[in-house]
Amino acid sequence: MNDAILFAVDAGLARITLNRPTRLNAFNADLAHAWRDATTEATARHDVQAILIDATGPAFCAGGDVIDMATSFGGPEDITALAEVINAGIRSLTESSVPVAAAAHGTTAGGGLGILLSSDYAVVGSRSRLGSLYANIGLTPDLSVSAQLARAVGQRRALQLVLQDRLLSAQEAQDWGLVAESVEGADAADEAALVRVRGEEIARFWIAGAADAYGQAKRLVRSQPERTFVEQLSEEARSIGAAMGTPEAQARIAAFAAASANKGA
Repeated sequence: MNDAILFAVDAGLARITLNRPTRLNAFNADLAHAWRDATTEATARHDVQAILIDATGPAFCAGGDVIDMATSFGGPEDITALAEVINAGIRSLTESSVPVAAAAHGTTAGGGLGILLSSDYAVVGSRSRLGSLYANIGLTPDLSVSAQLARAVGQRRALQLVLQDRLLSAQEAQDWGLVAESVEGADAADEAALVRVRGEEIARFWIAGAADAYGQAKRLVRSQPERTFVEQLSEEARSIGAAMGTPEAQARIAAFAAASANKGA
C-alpha cells in the first residue's frame, strides 16, 4: 500500500482514507492499486466489523485523474486495466458481509459516485455537491456508476444525472436516496470534520450492536439481484436460522425477553 491511501484498523473499524488532496482525491495508478489493496485487506480481516471510507482535503473524490490519464497512459487498454483494478476494490466492498459507511464531504463526481455507492450508508456535508460529469469530457460512466446509480435512485433519475452536467445539492442527494444524511458545519473545514465524525459514529454503532447481523443484512440486500424471489426467500430463511443459533443472538434475545417480562410485571 502507498501514501495515496491511509489505512488503519482500530477496535473493529477499518478506516480507508483517500489521500490525494491536491488532486481532489482523483484516481491515478497509485490510488487505484492502494484502493484495491486496502479494500481487499479490510474485507478479509476477521477483526474488522465495519468499514469507513473518508478523504483528506477539500473534496471526497473527483473520479479519475484525467490529466494523469492523458499524459501517463499508453492507450485505451491501459485505462481499461486501471478501471478493473479499482473495480476489484469496489467488488470487495459490495460483495462482503461487512457494512460500509462513507463520509463524503465536499464534491463527489464521476467515478467518485461509484466509490460512494460502494458504501451502504453515506453521510455528506450541507455544502456537498454530487454529480456525474463524464460526458463533459467525452467519457462514459465507470467504477460501478452505471451498475449502482439506477438501483439507488431509479432509472429516470440516474439518466437525468448522467445525461446532464448537473451537480446535486446535499439536500437533493438526500431526497433522491443517494445519501442517507447531511451535516452542517460553520465553514467547509469544520463541515468536513463533522462529516468524518458522523461517518465514524455510524460505523461504531454497527460495531457496538449486533455487528454480524448488520453485516448479514447488508449481504442479503446487496446480493438479492443474483437470486429470484423464491431463492431470496429461501436465503432469508437460511440466514435467520443461522443467526438464531449464534451466541450473540441468543444473548440479545434473552435480554429482550427479560426486559419485556420486567415491563409486564
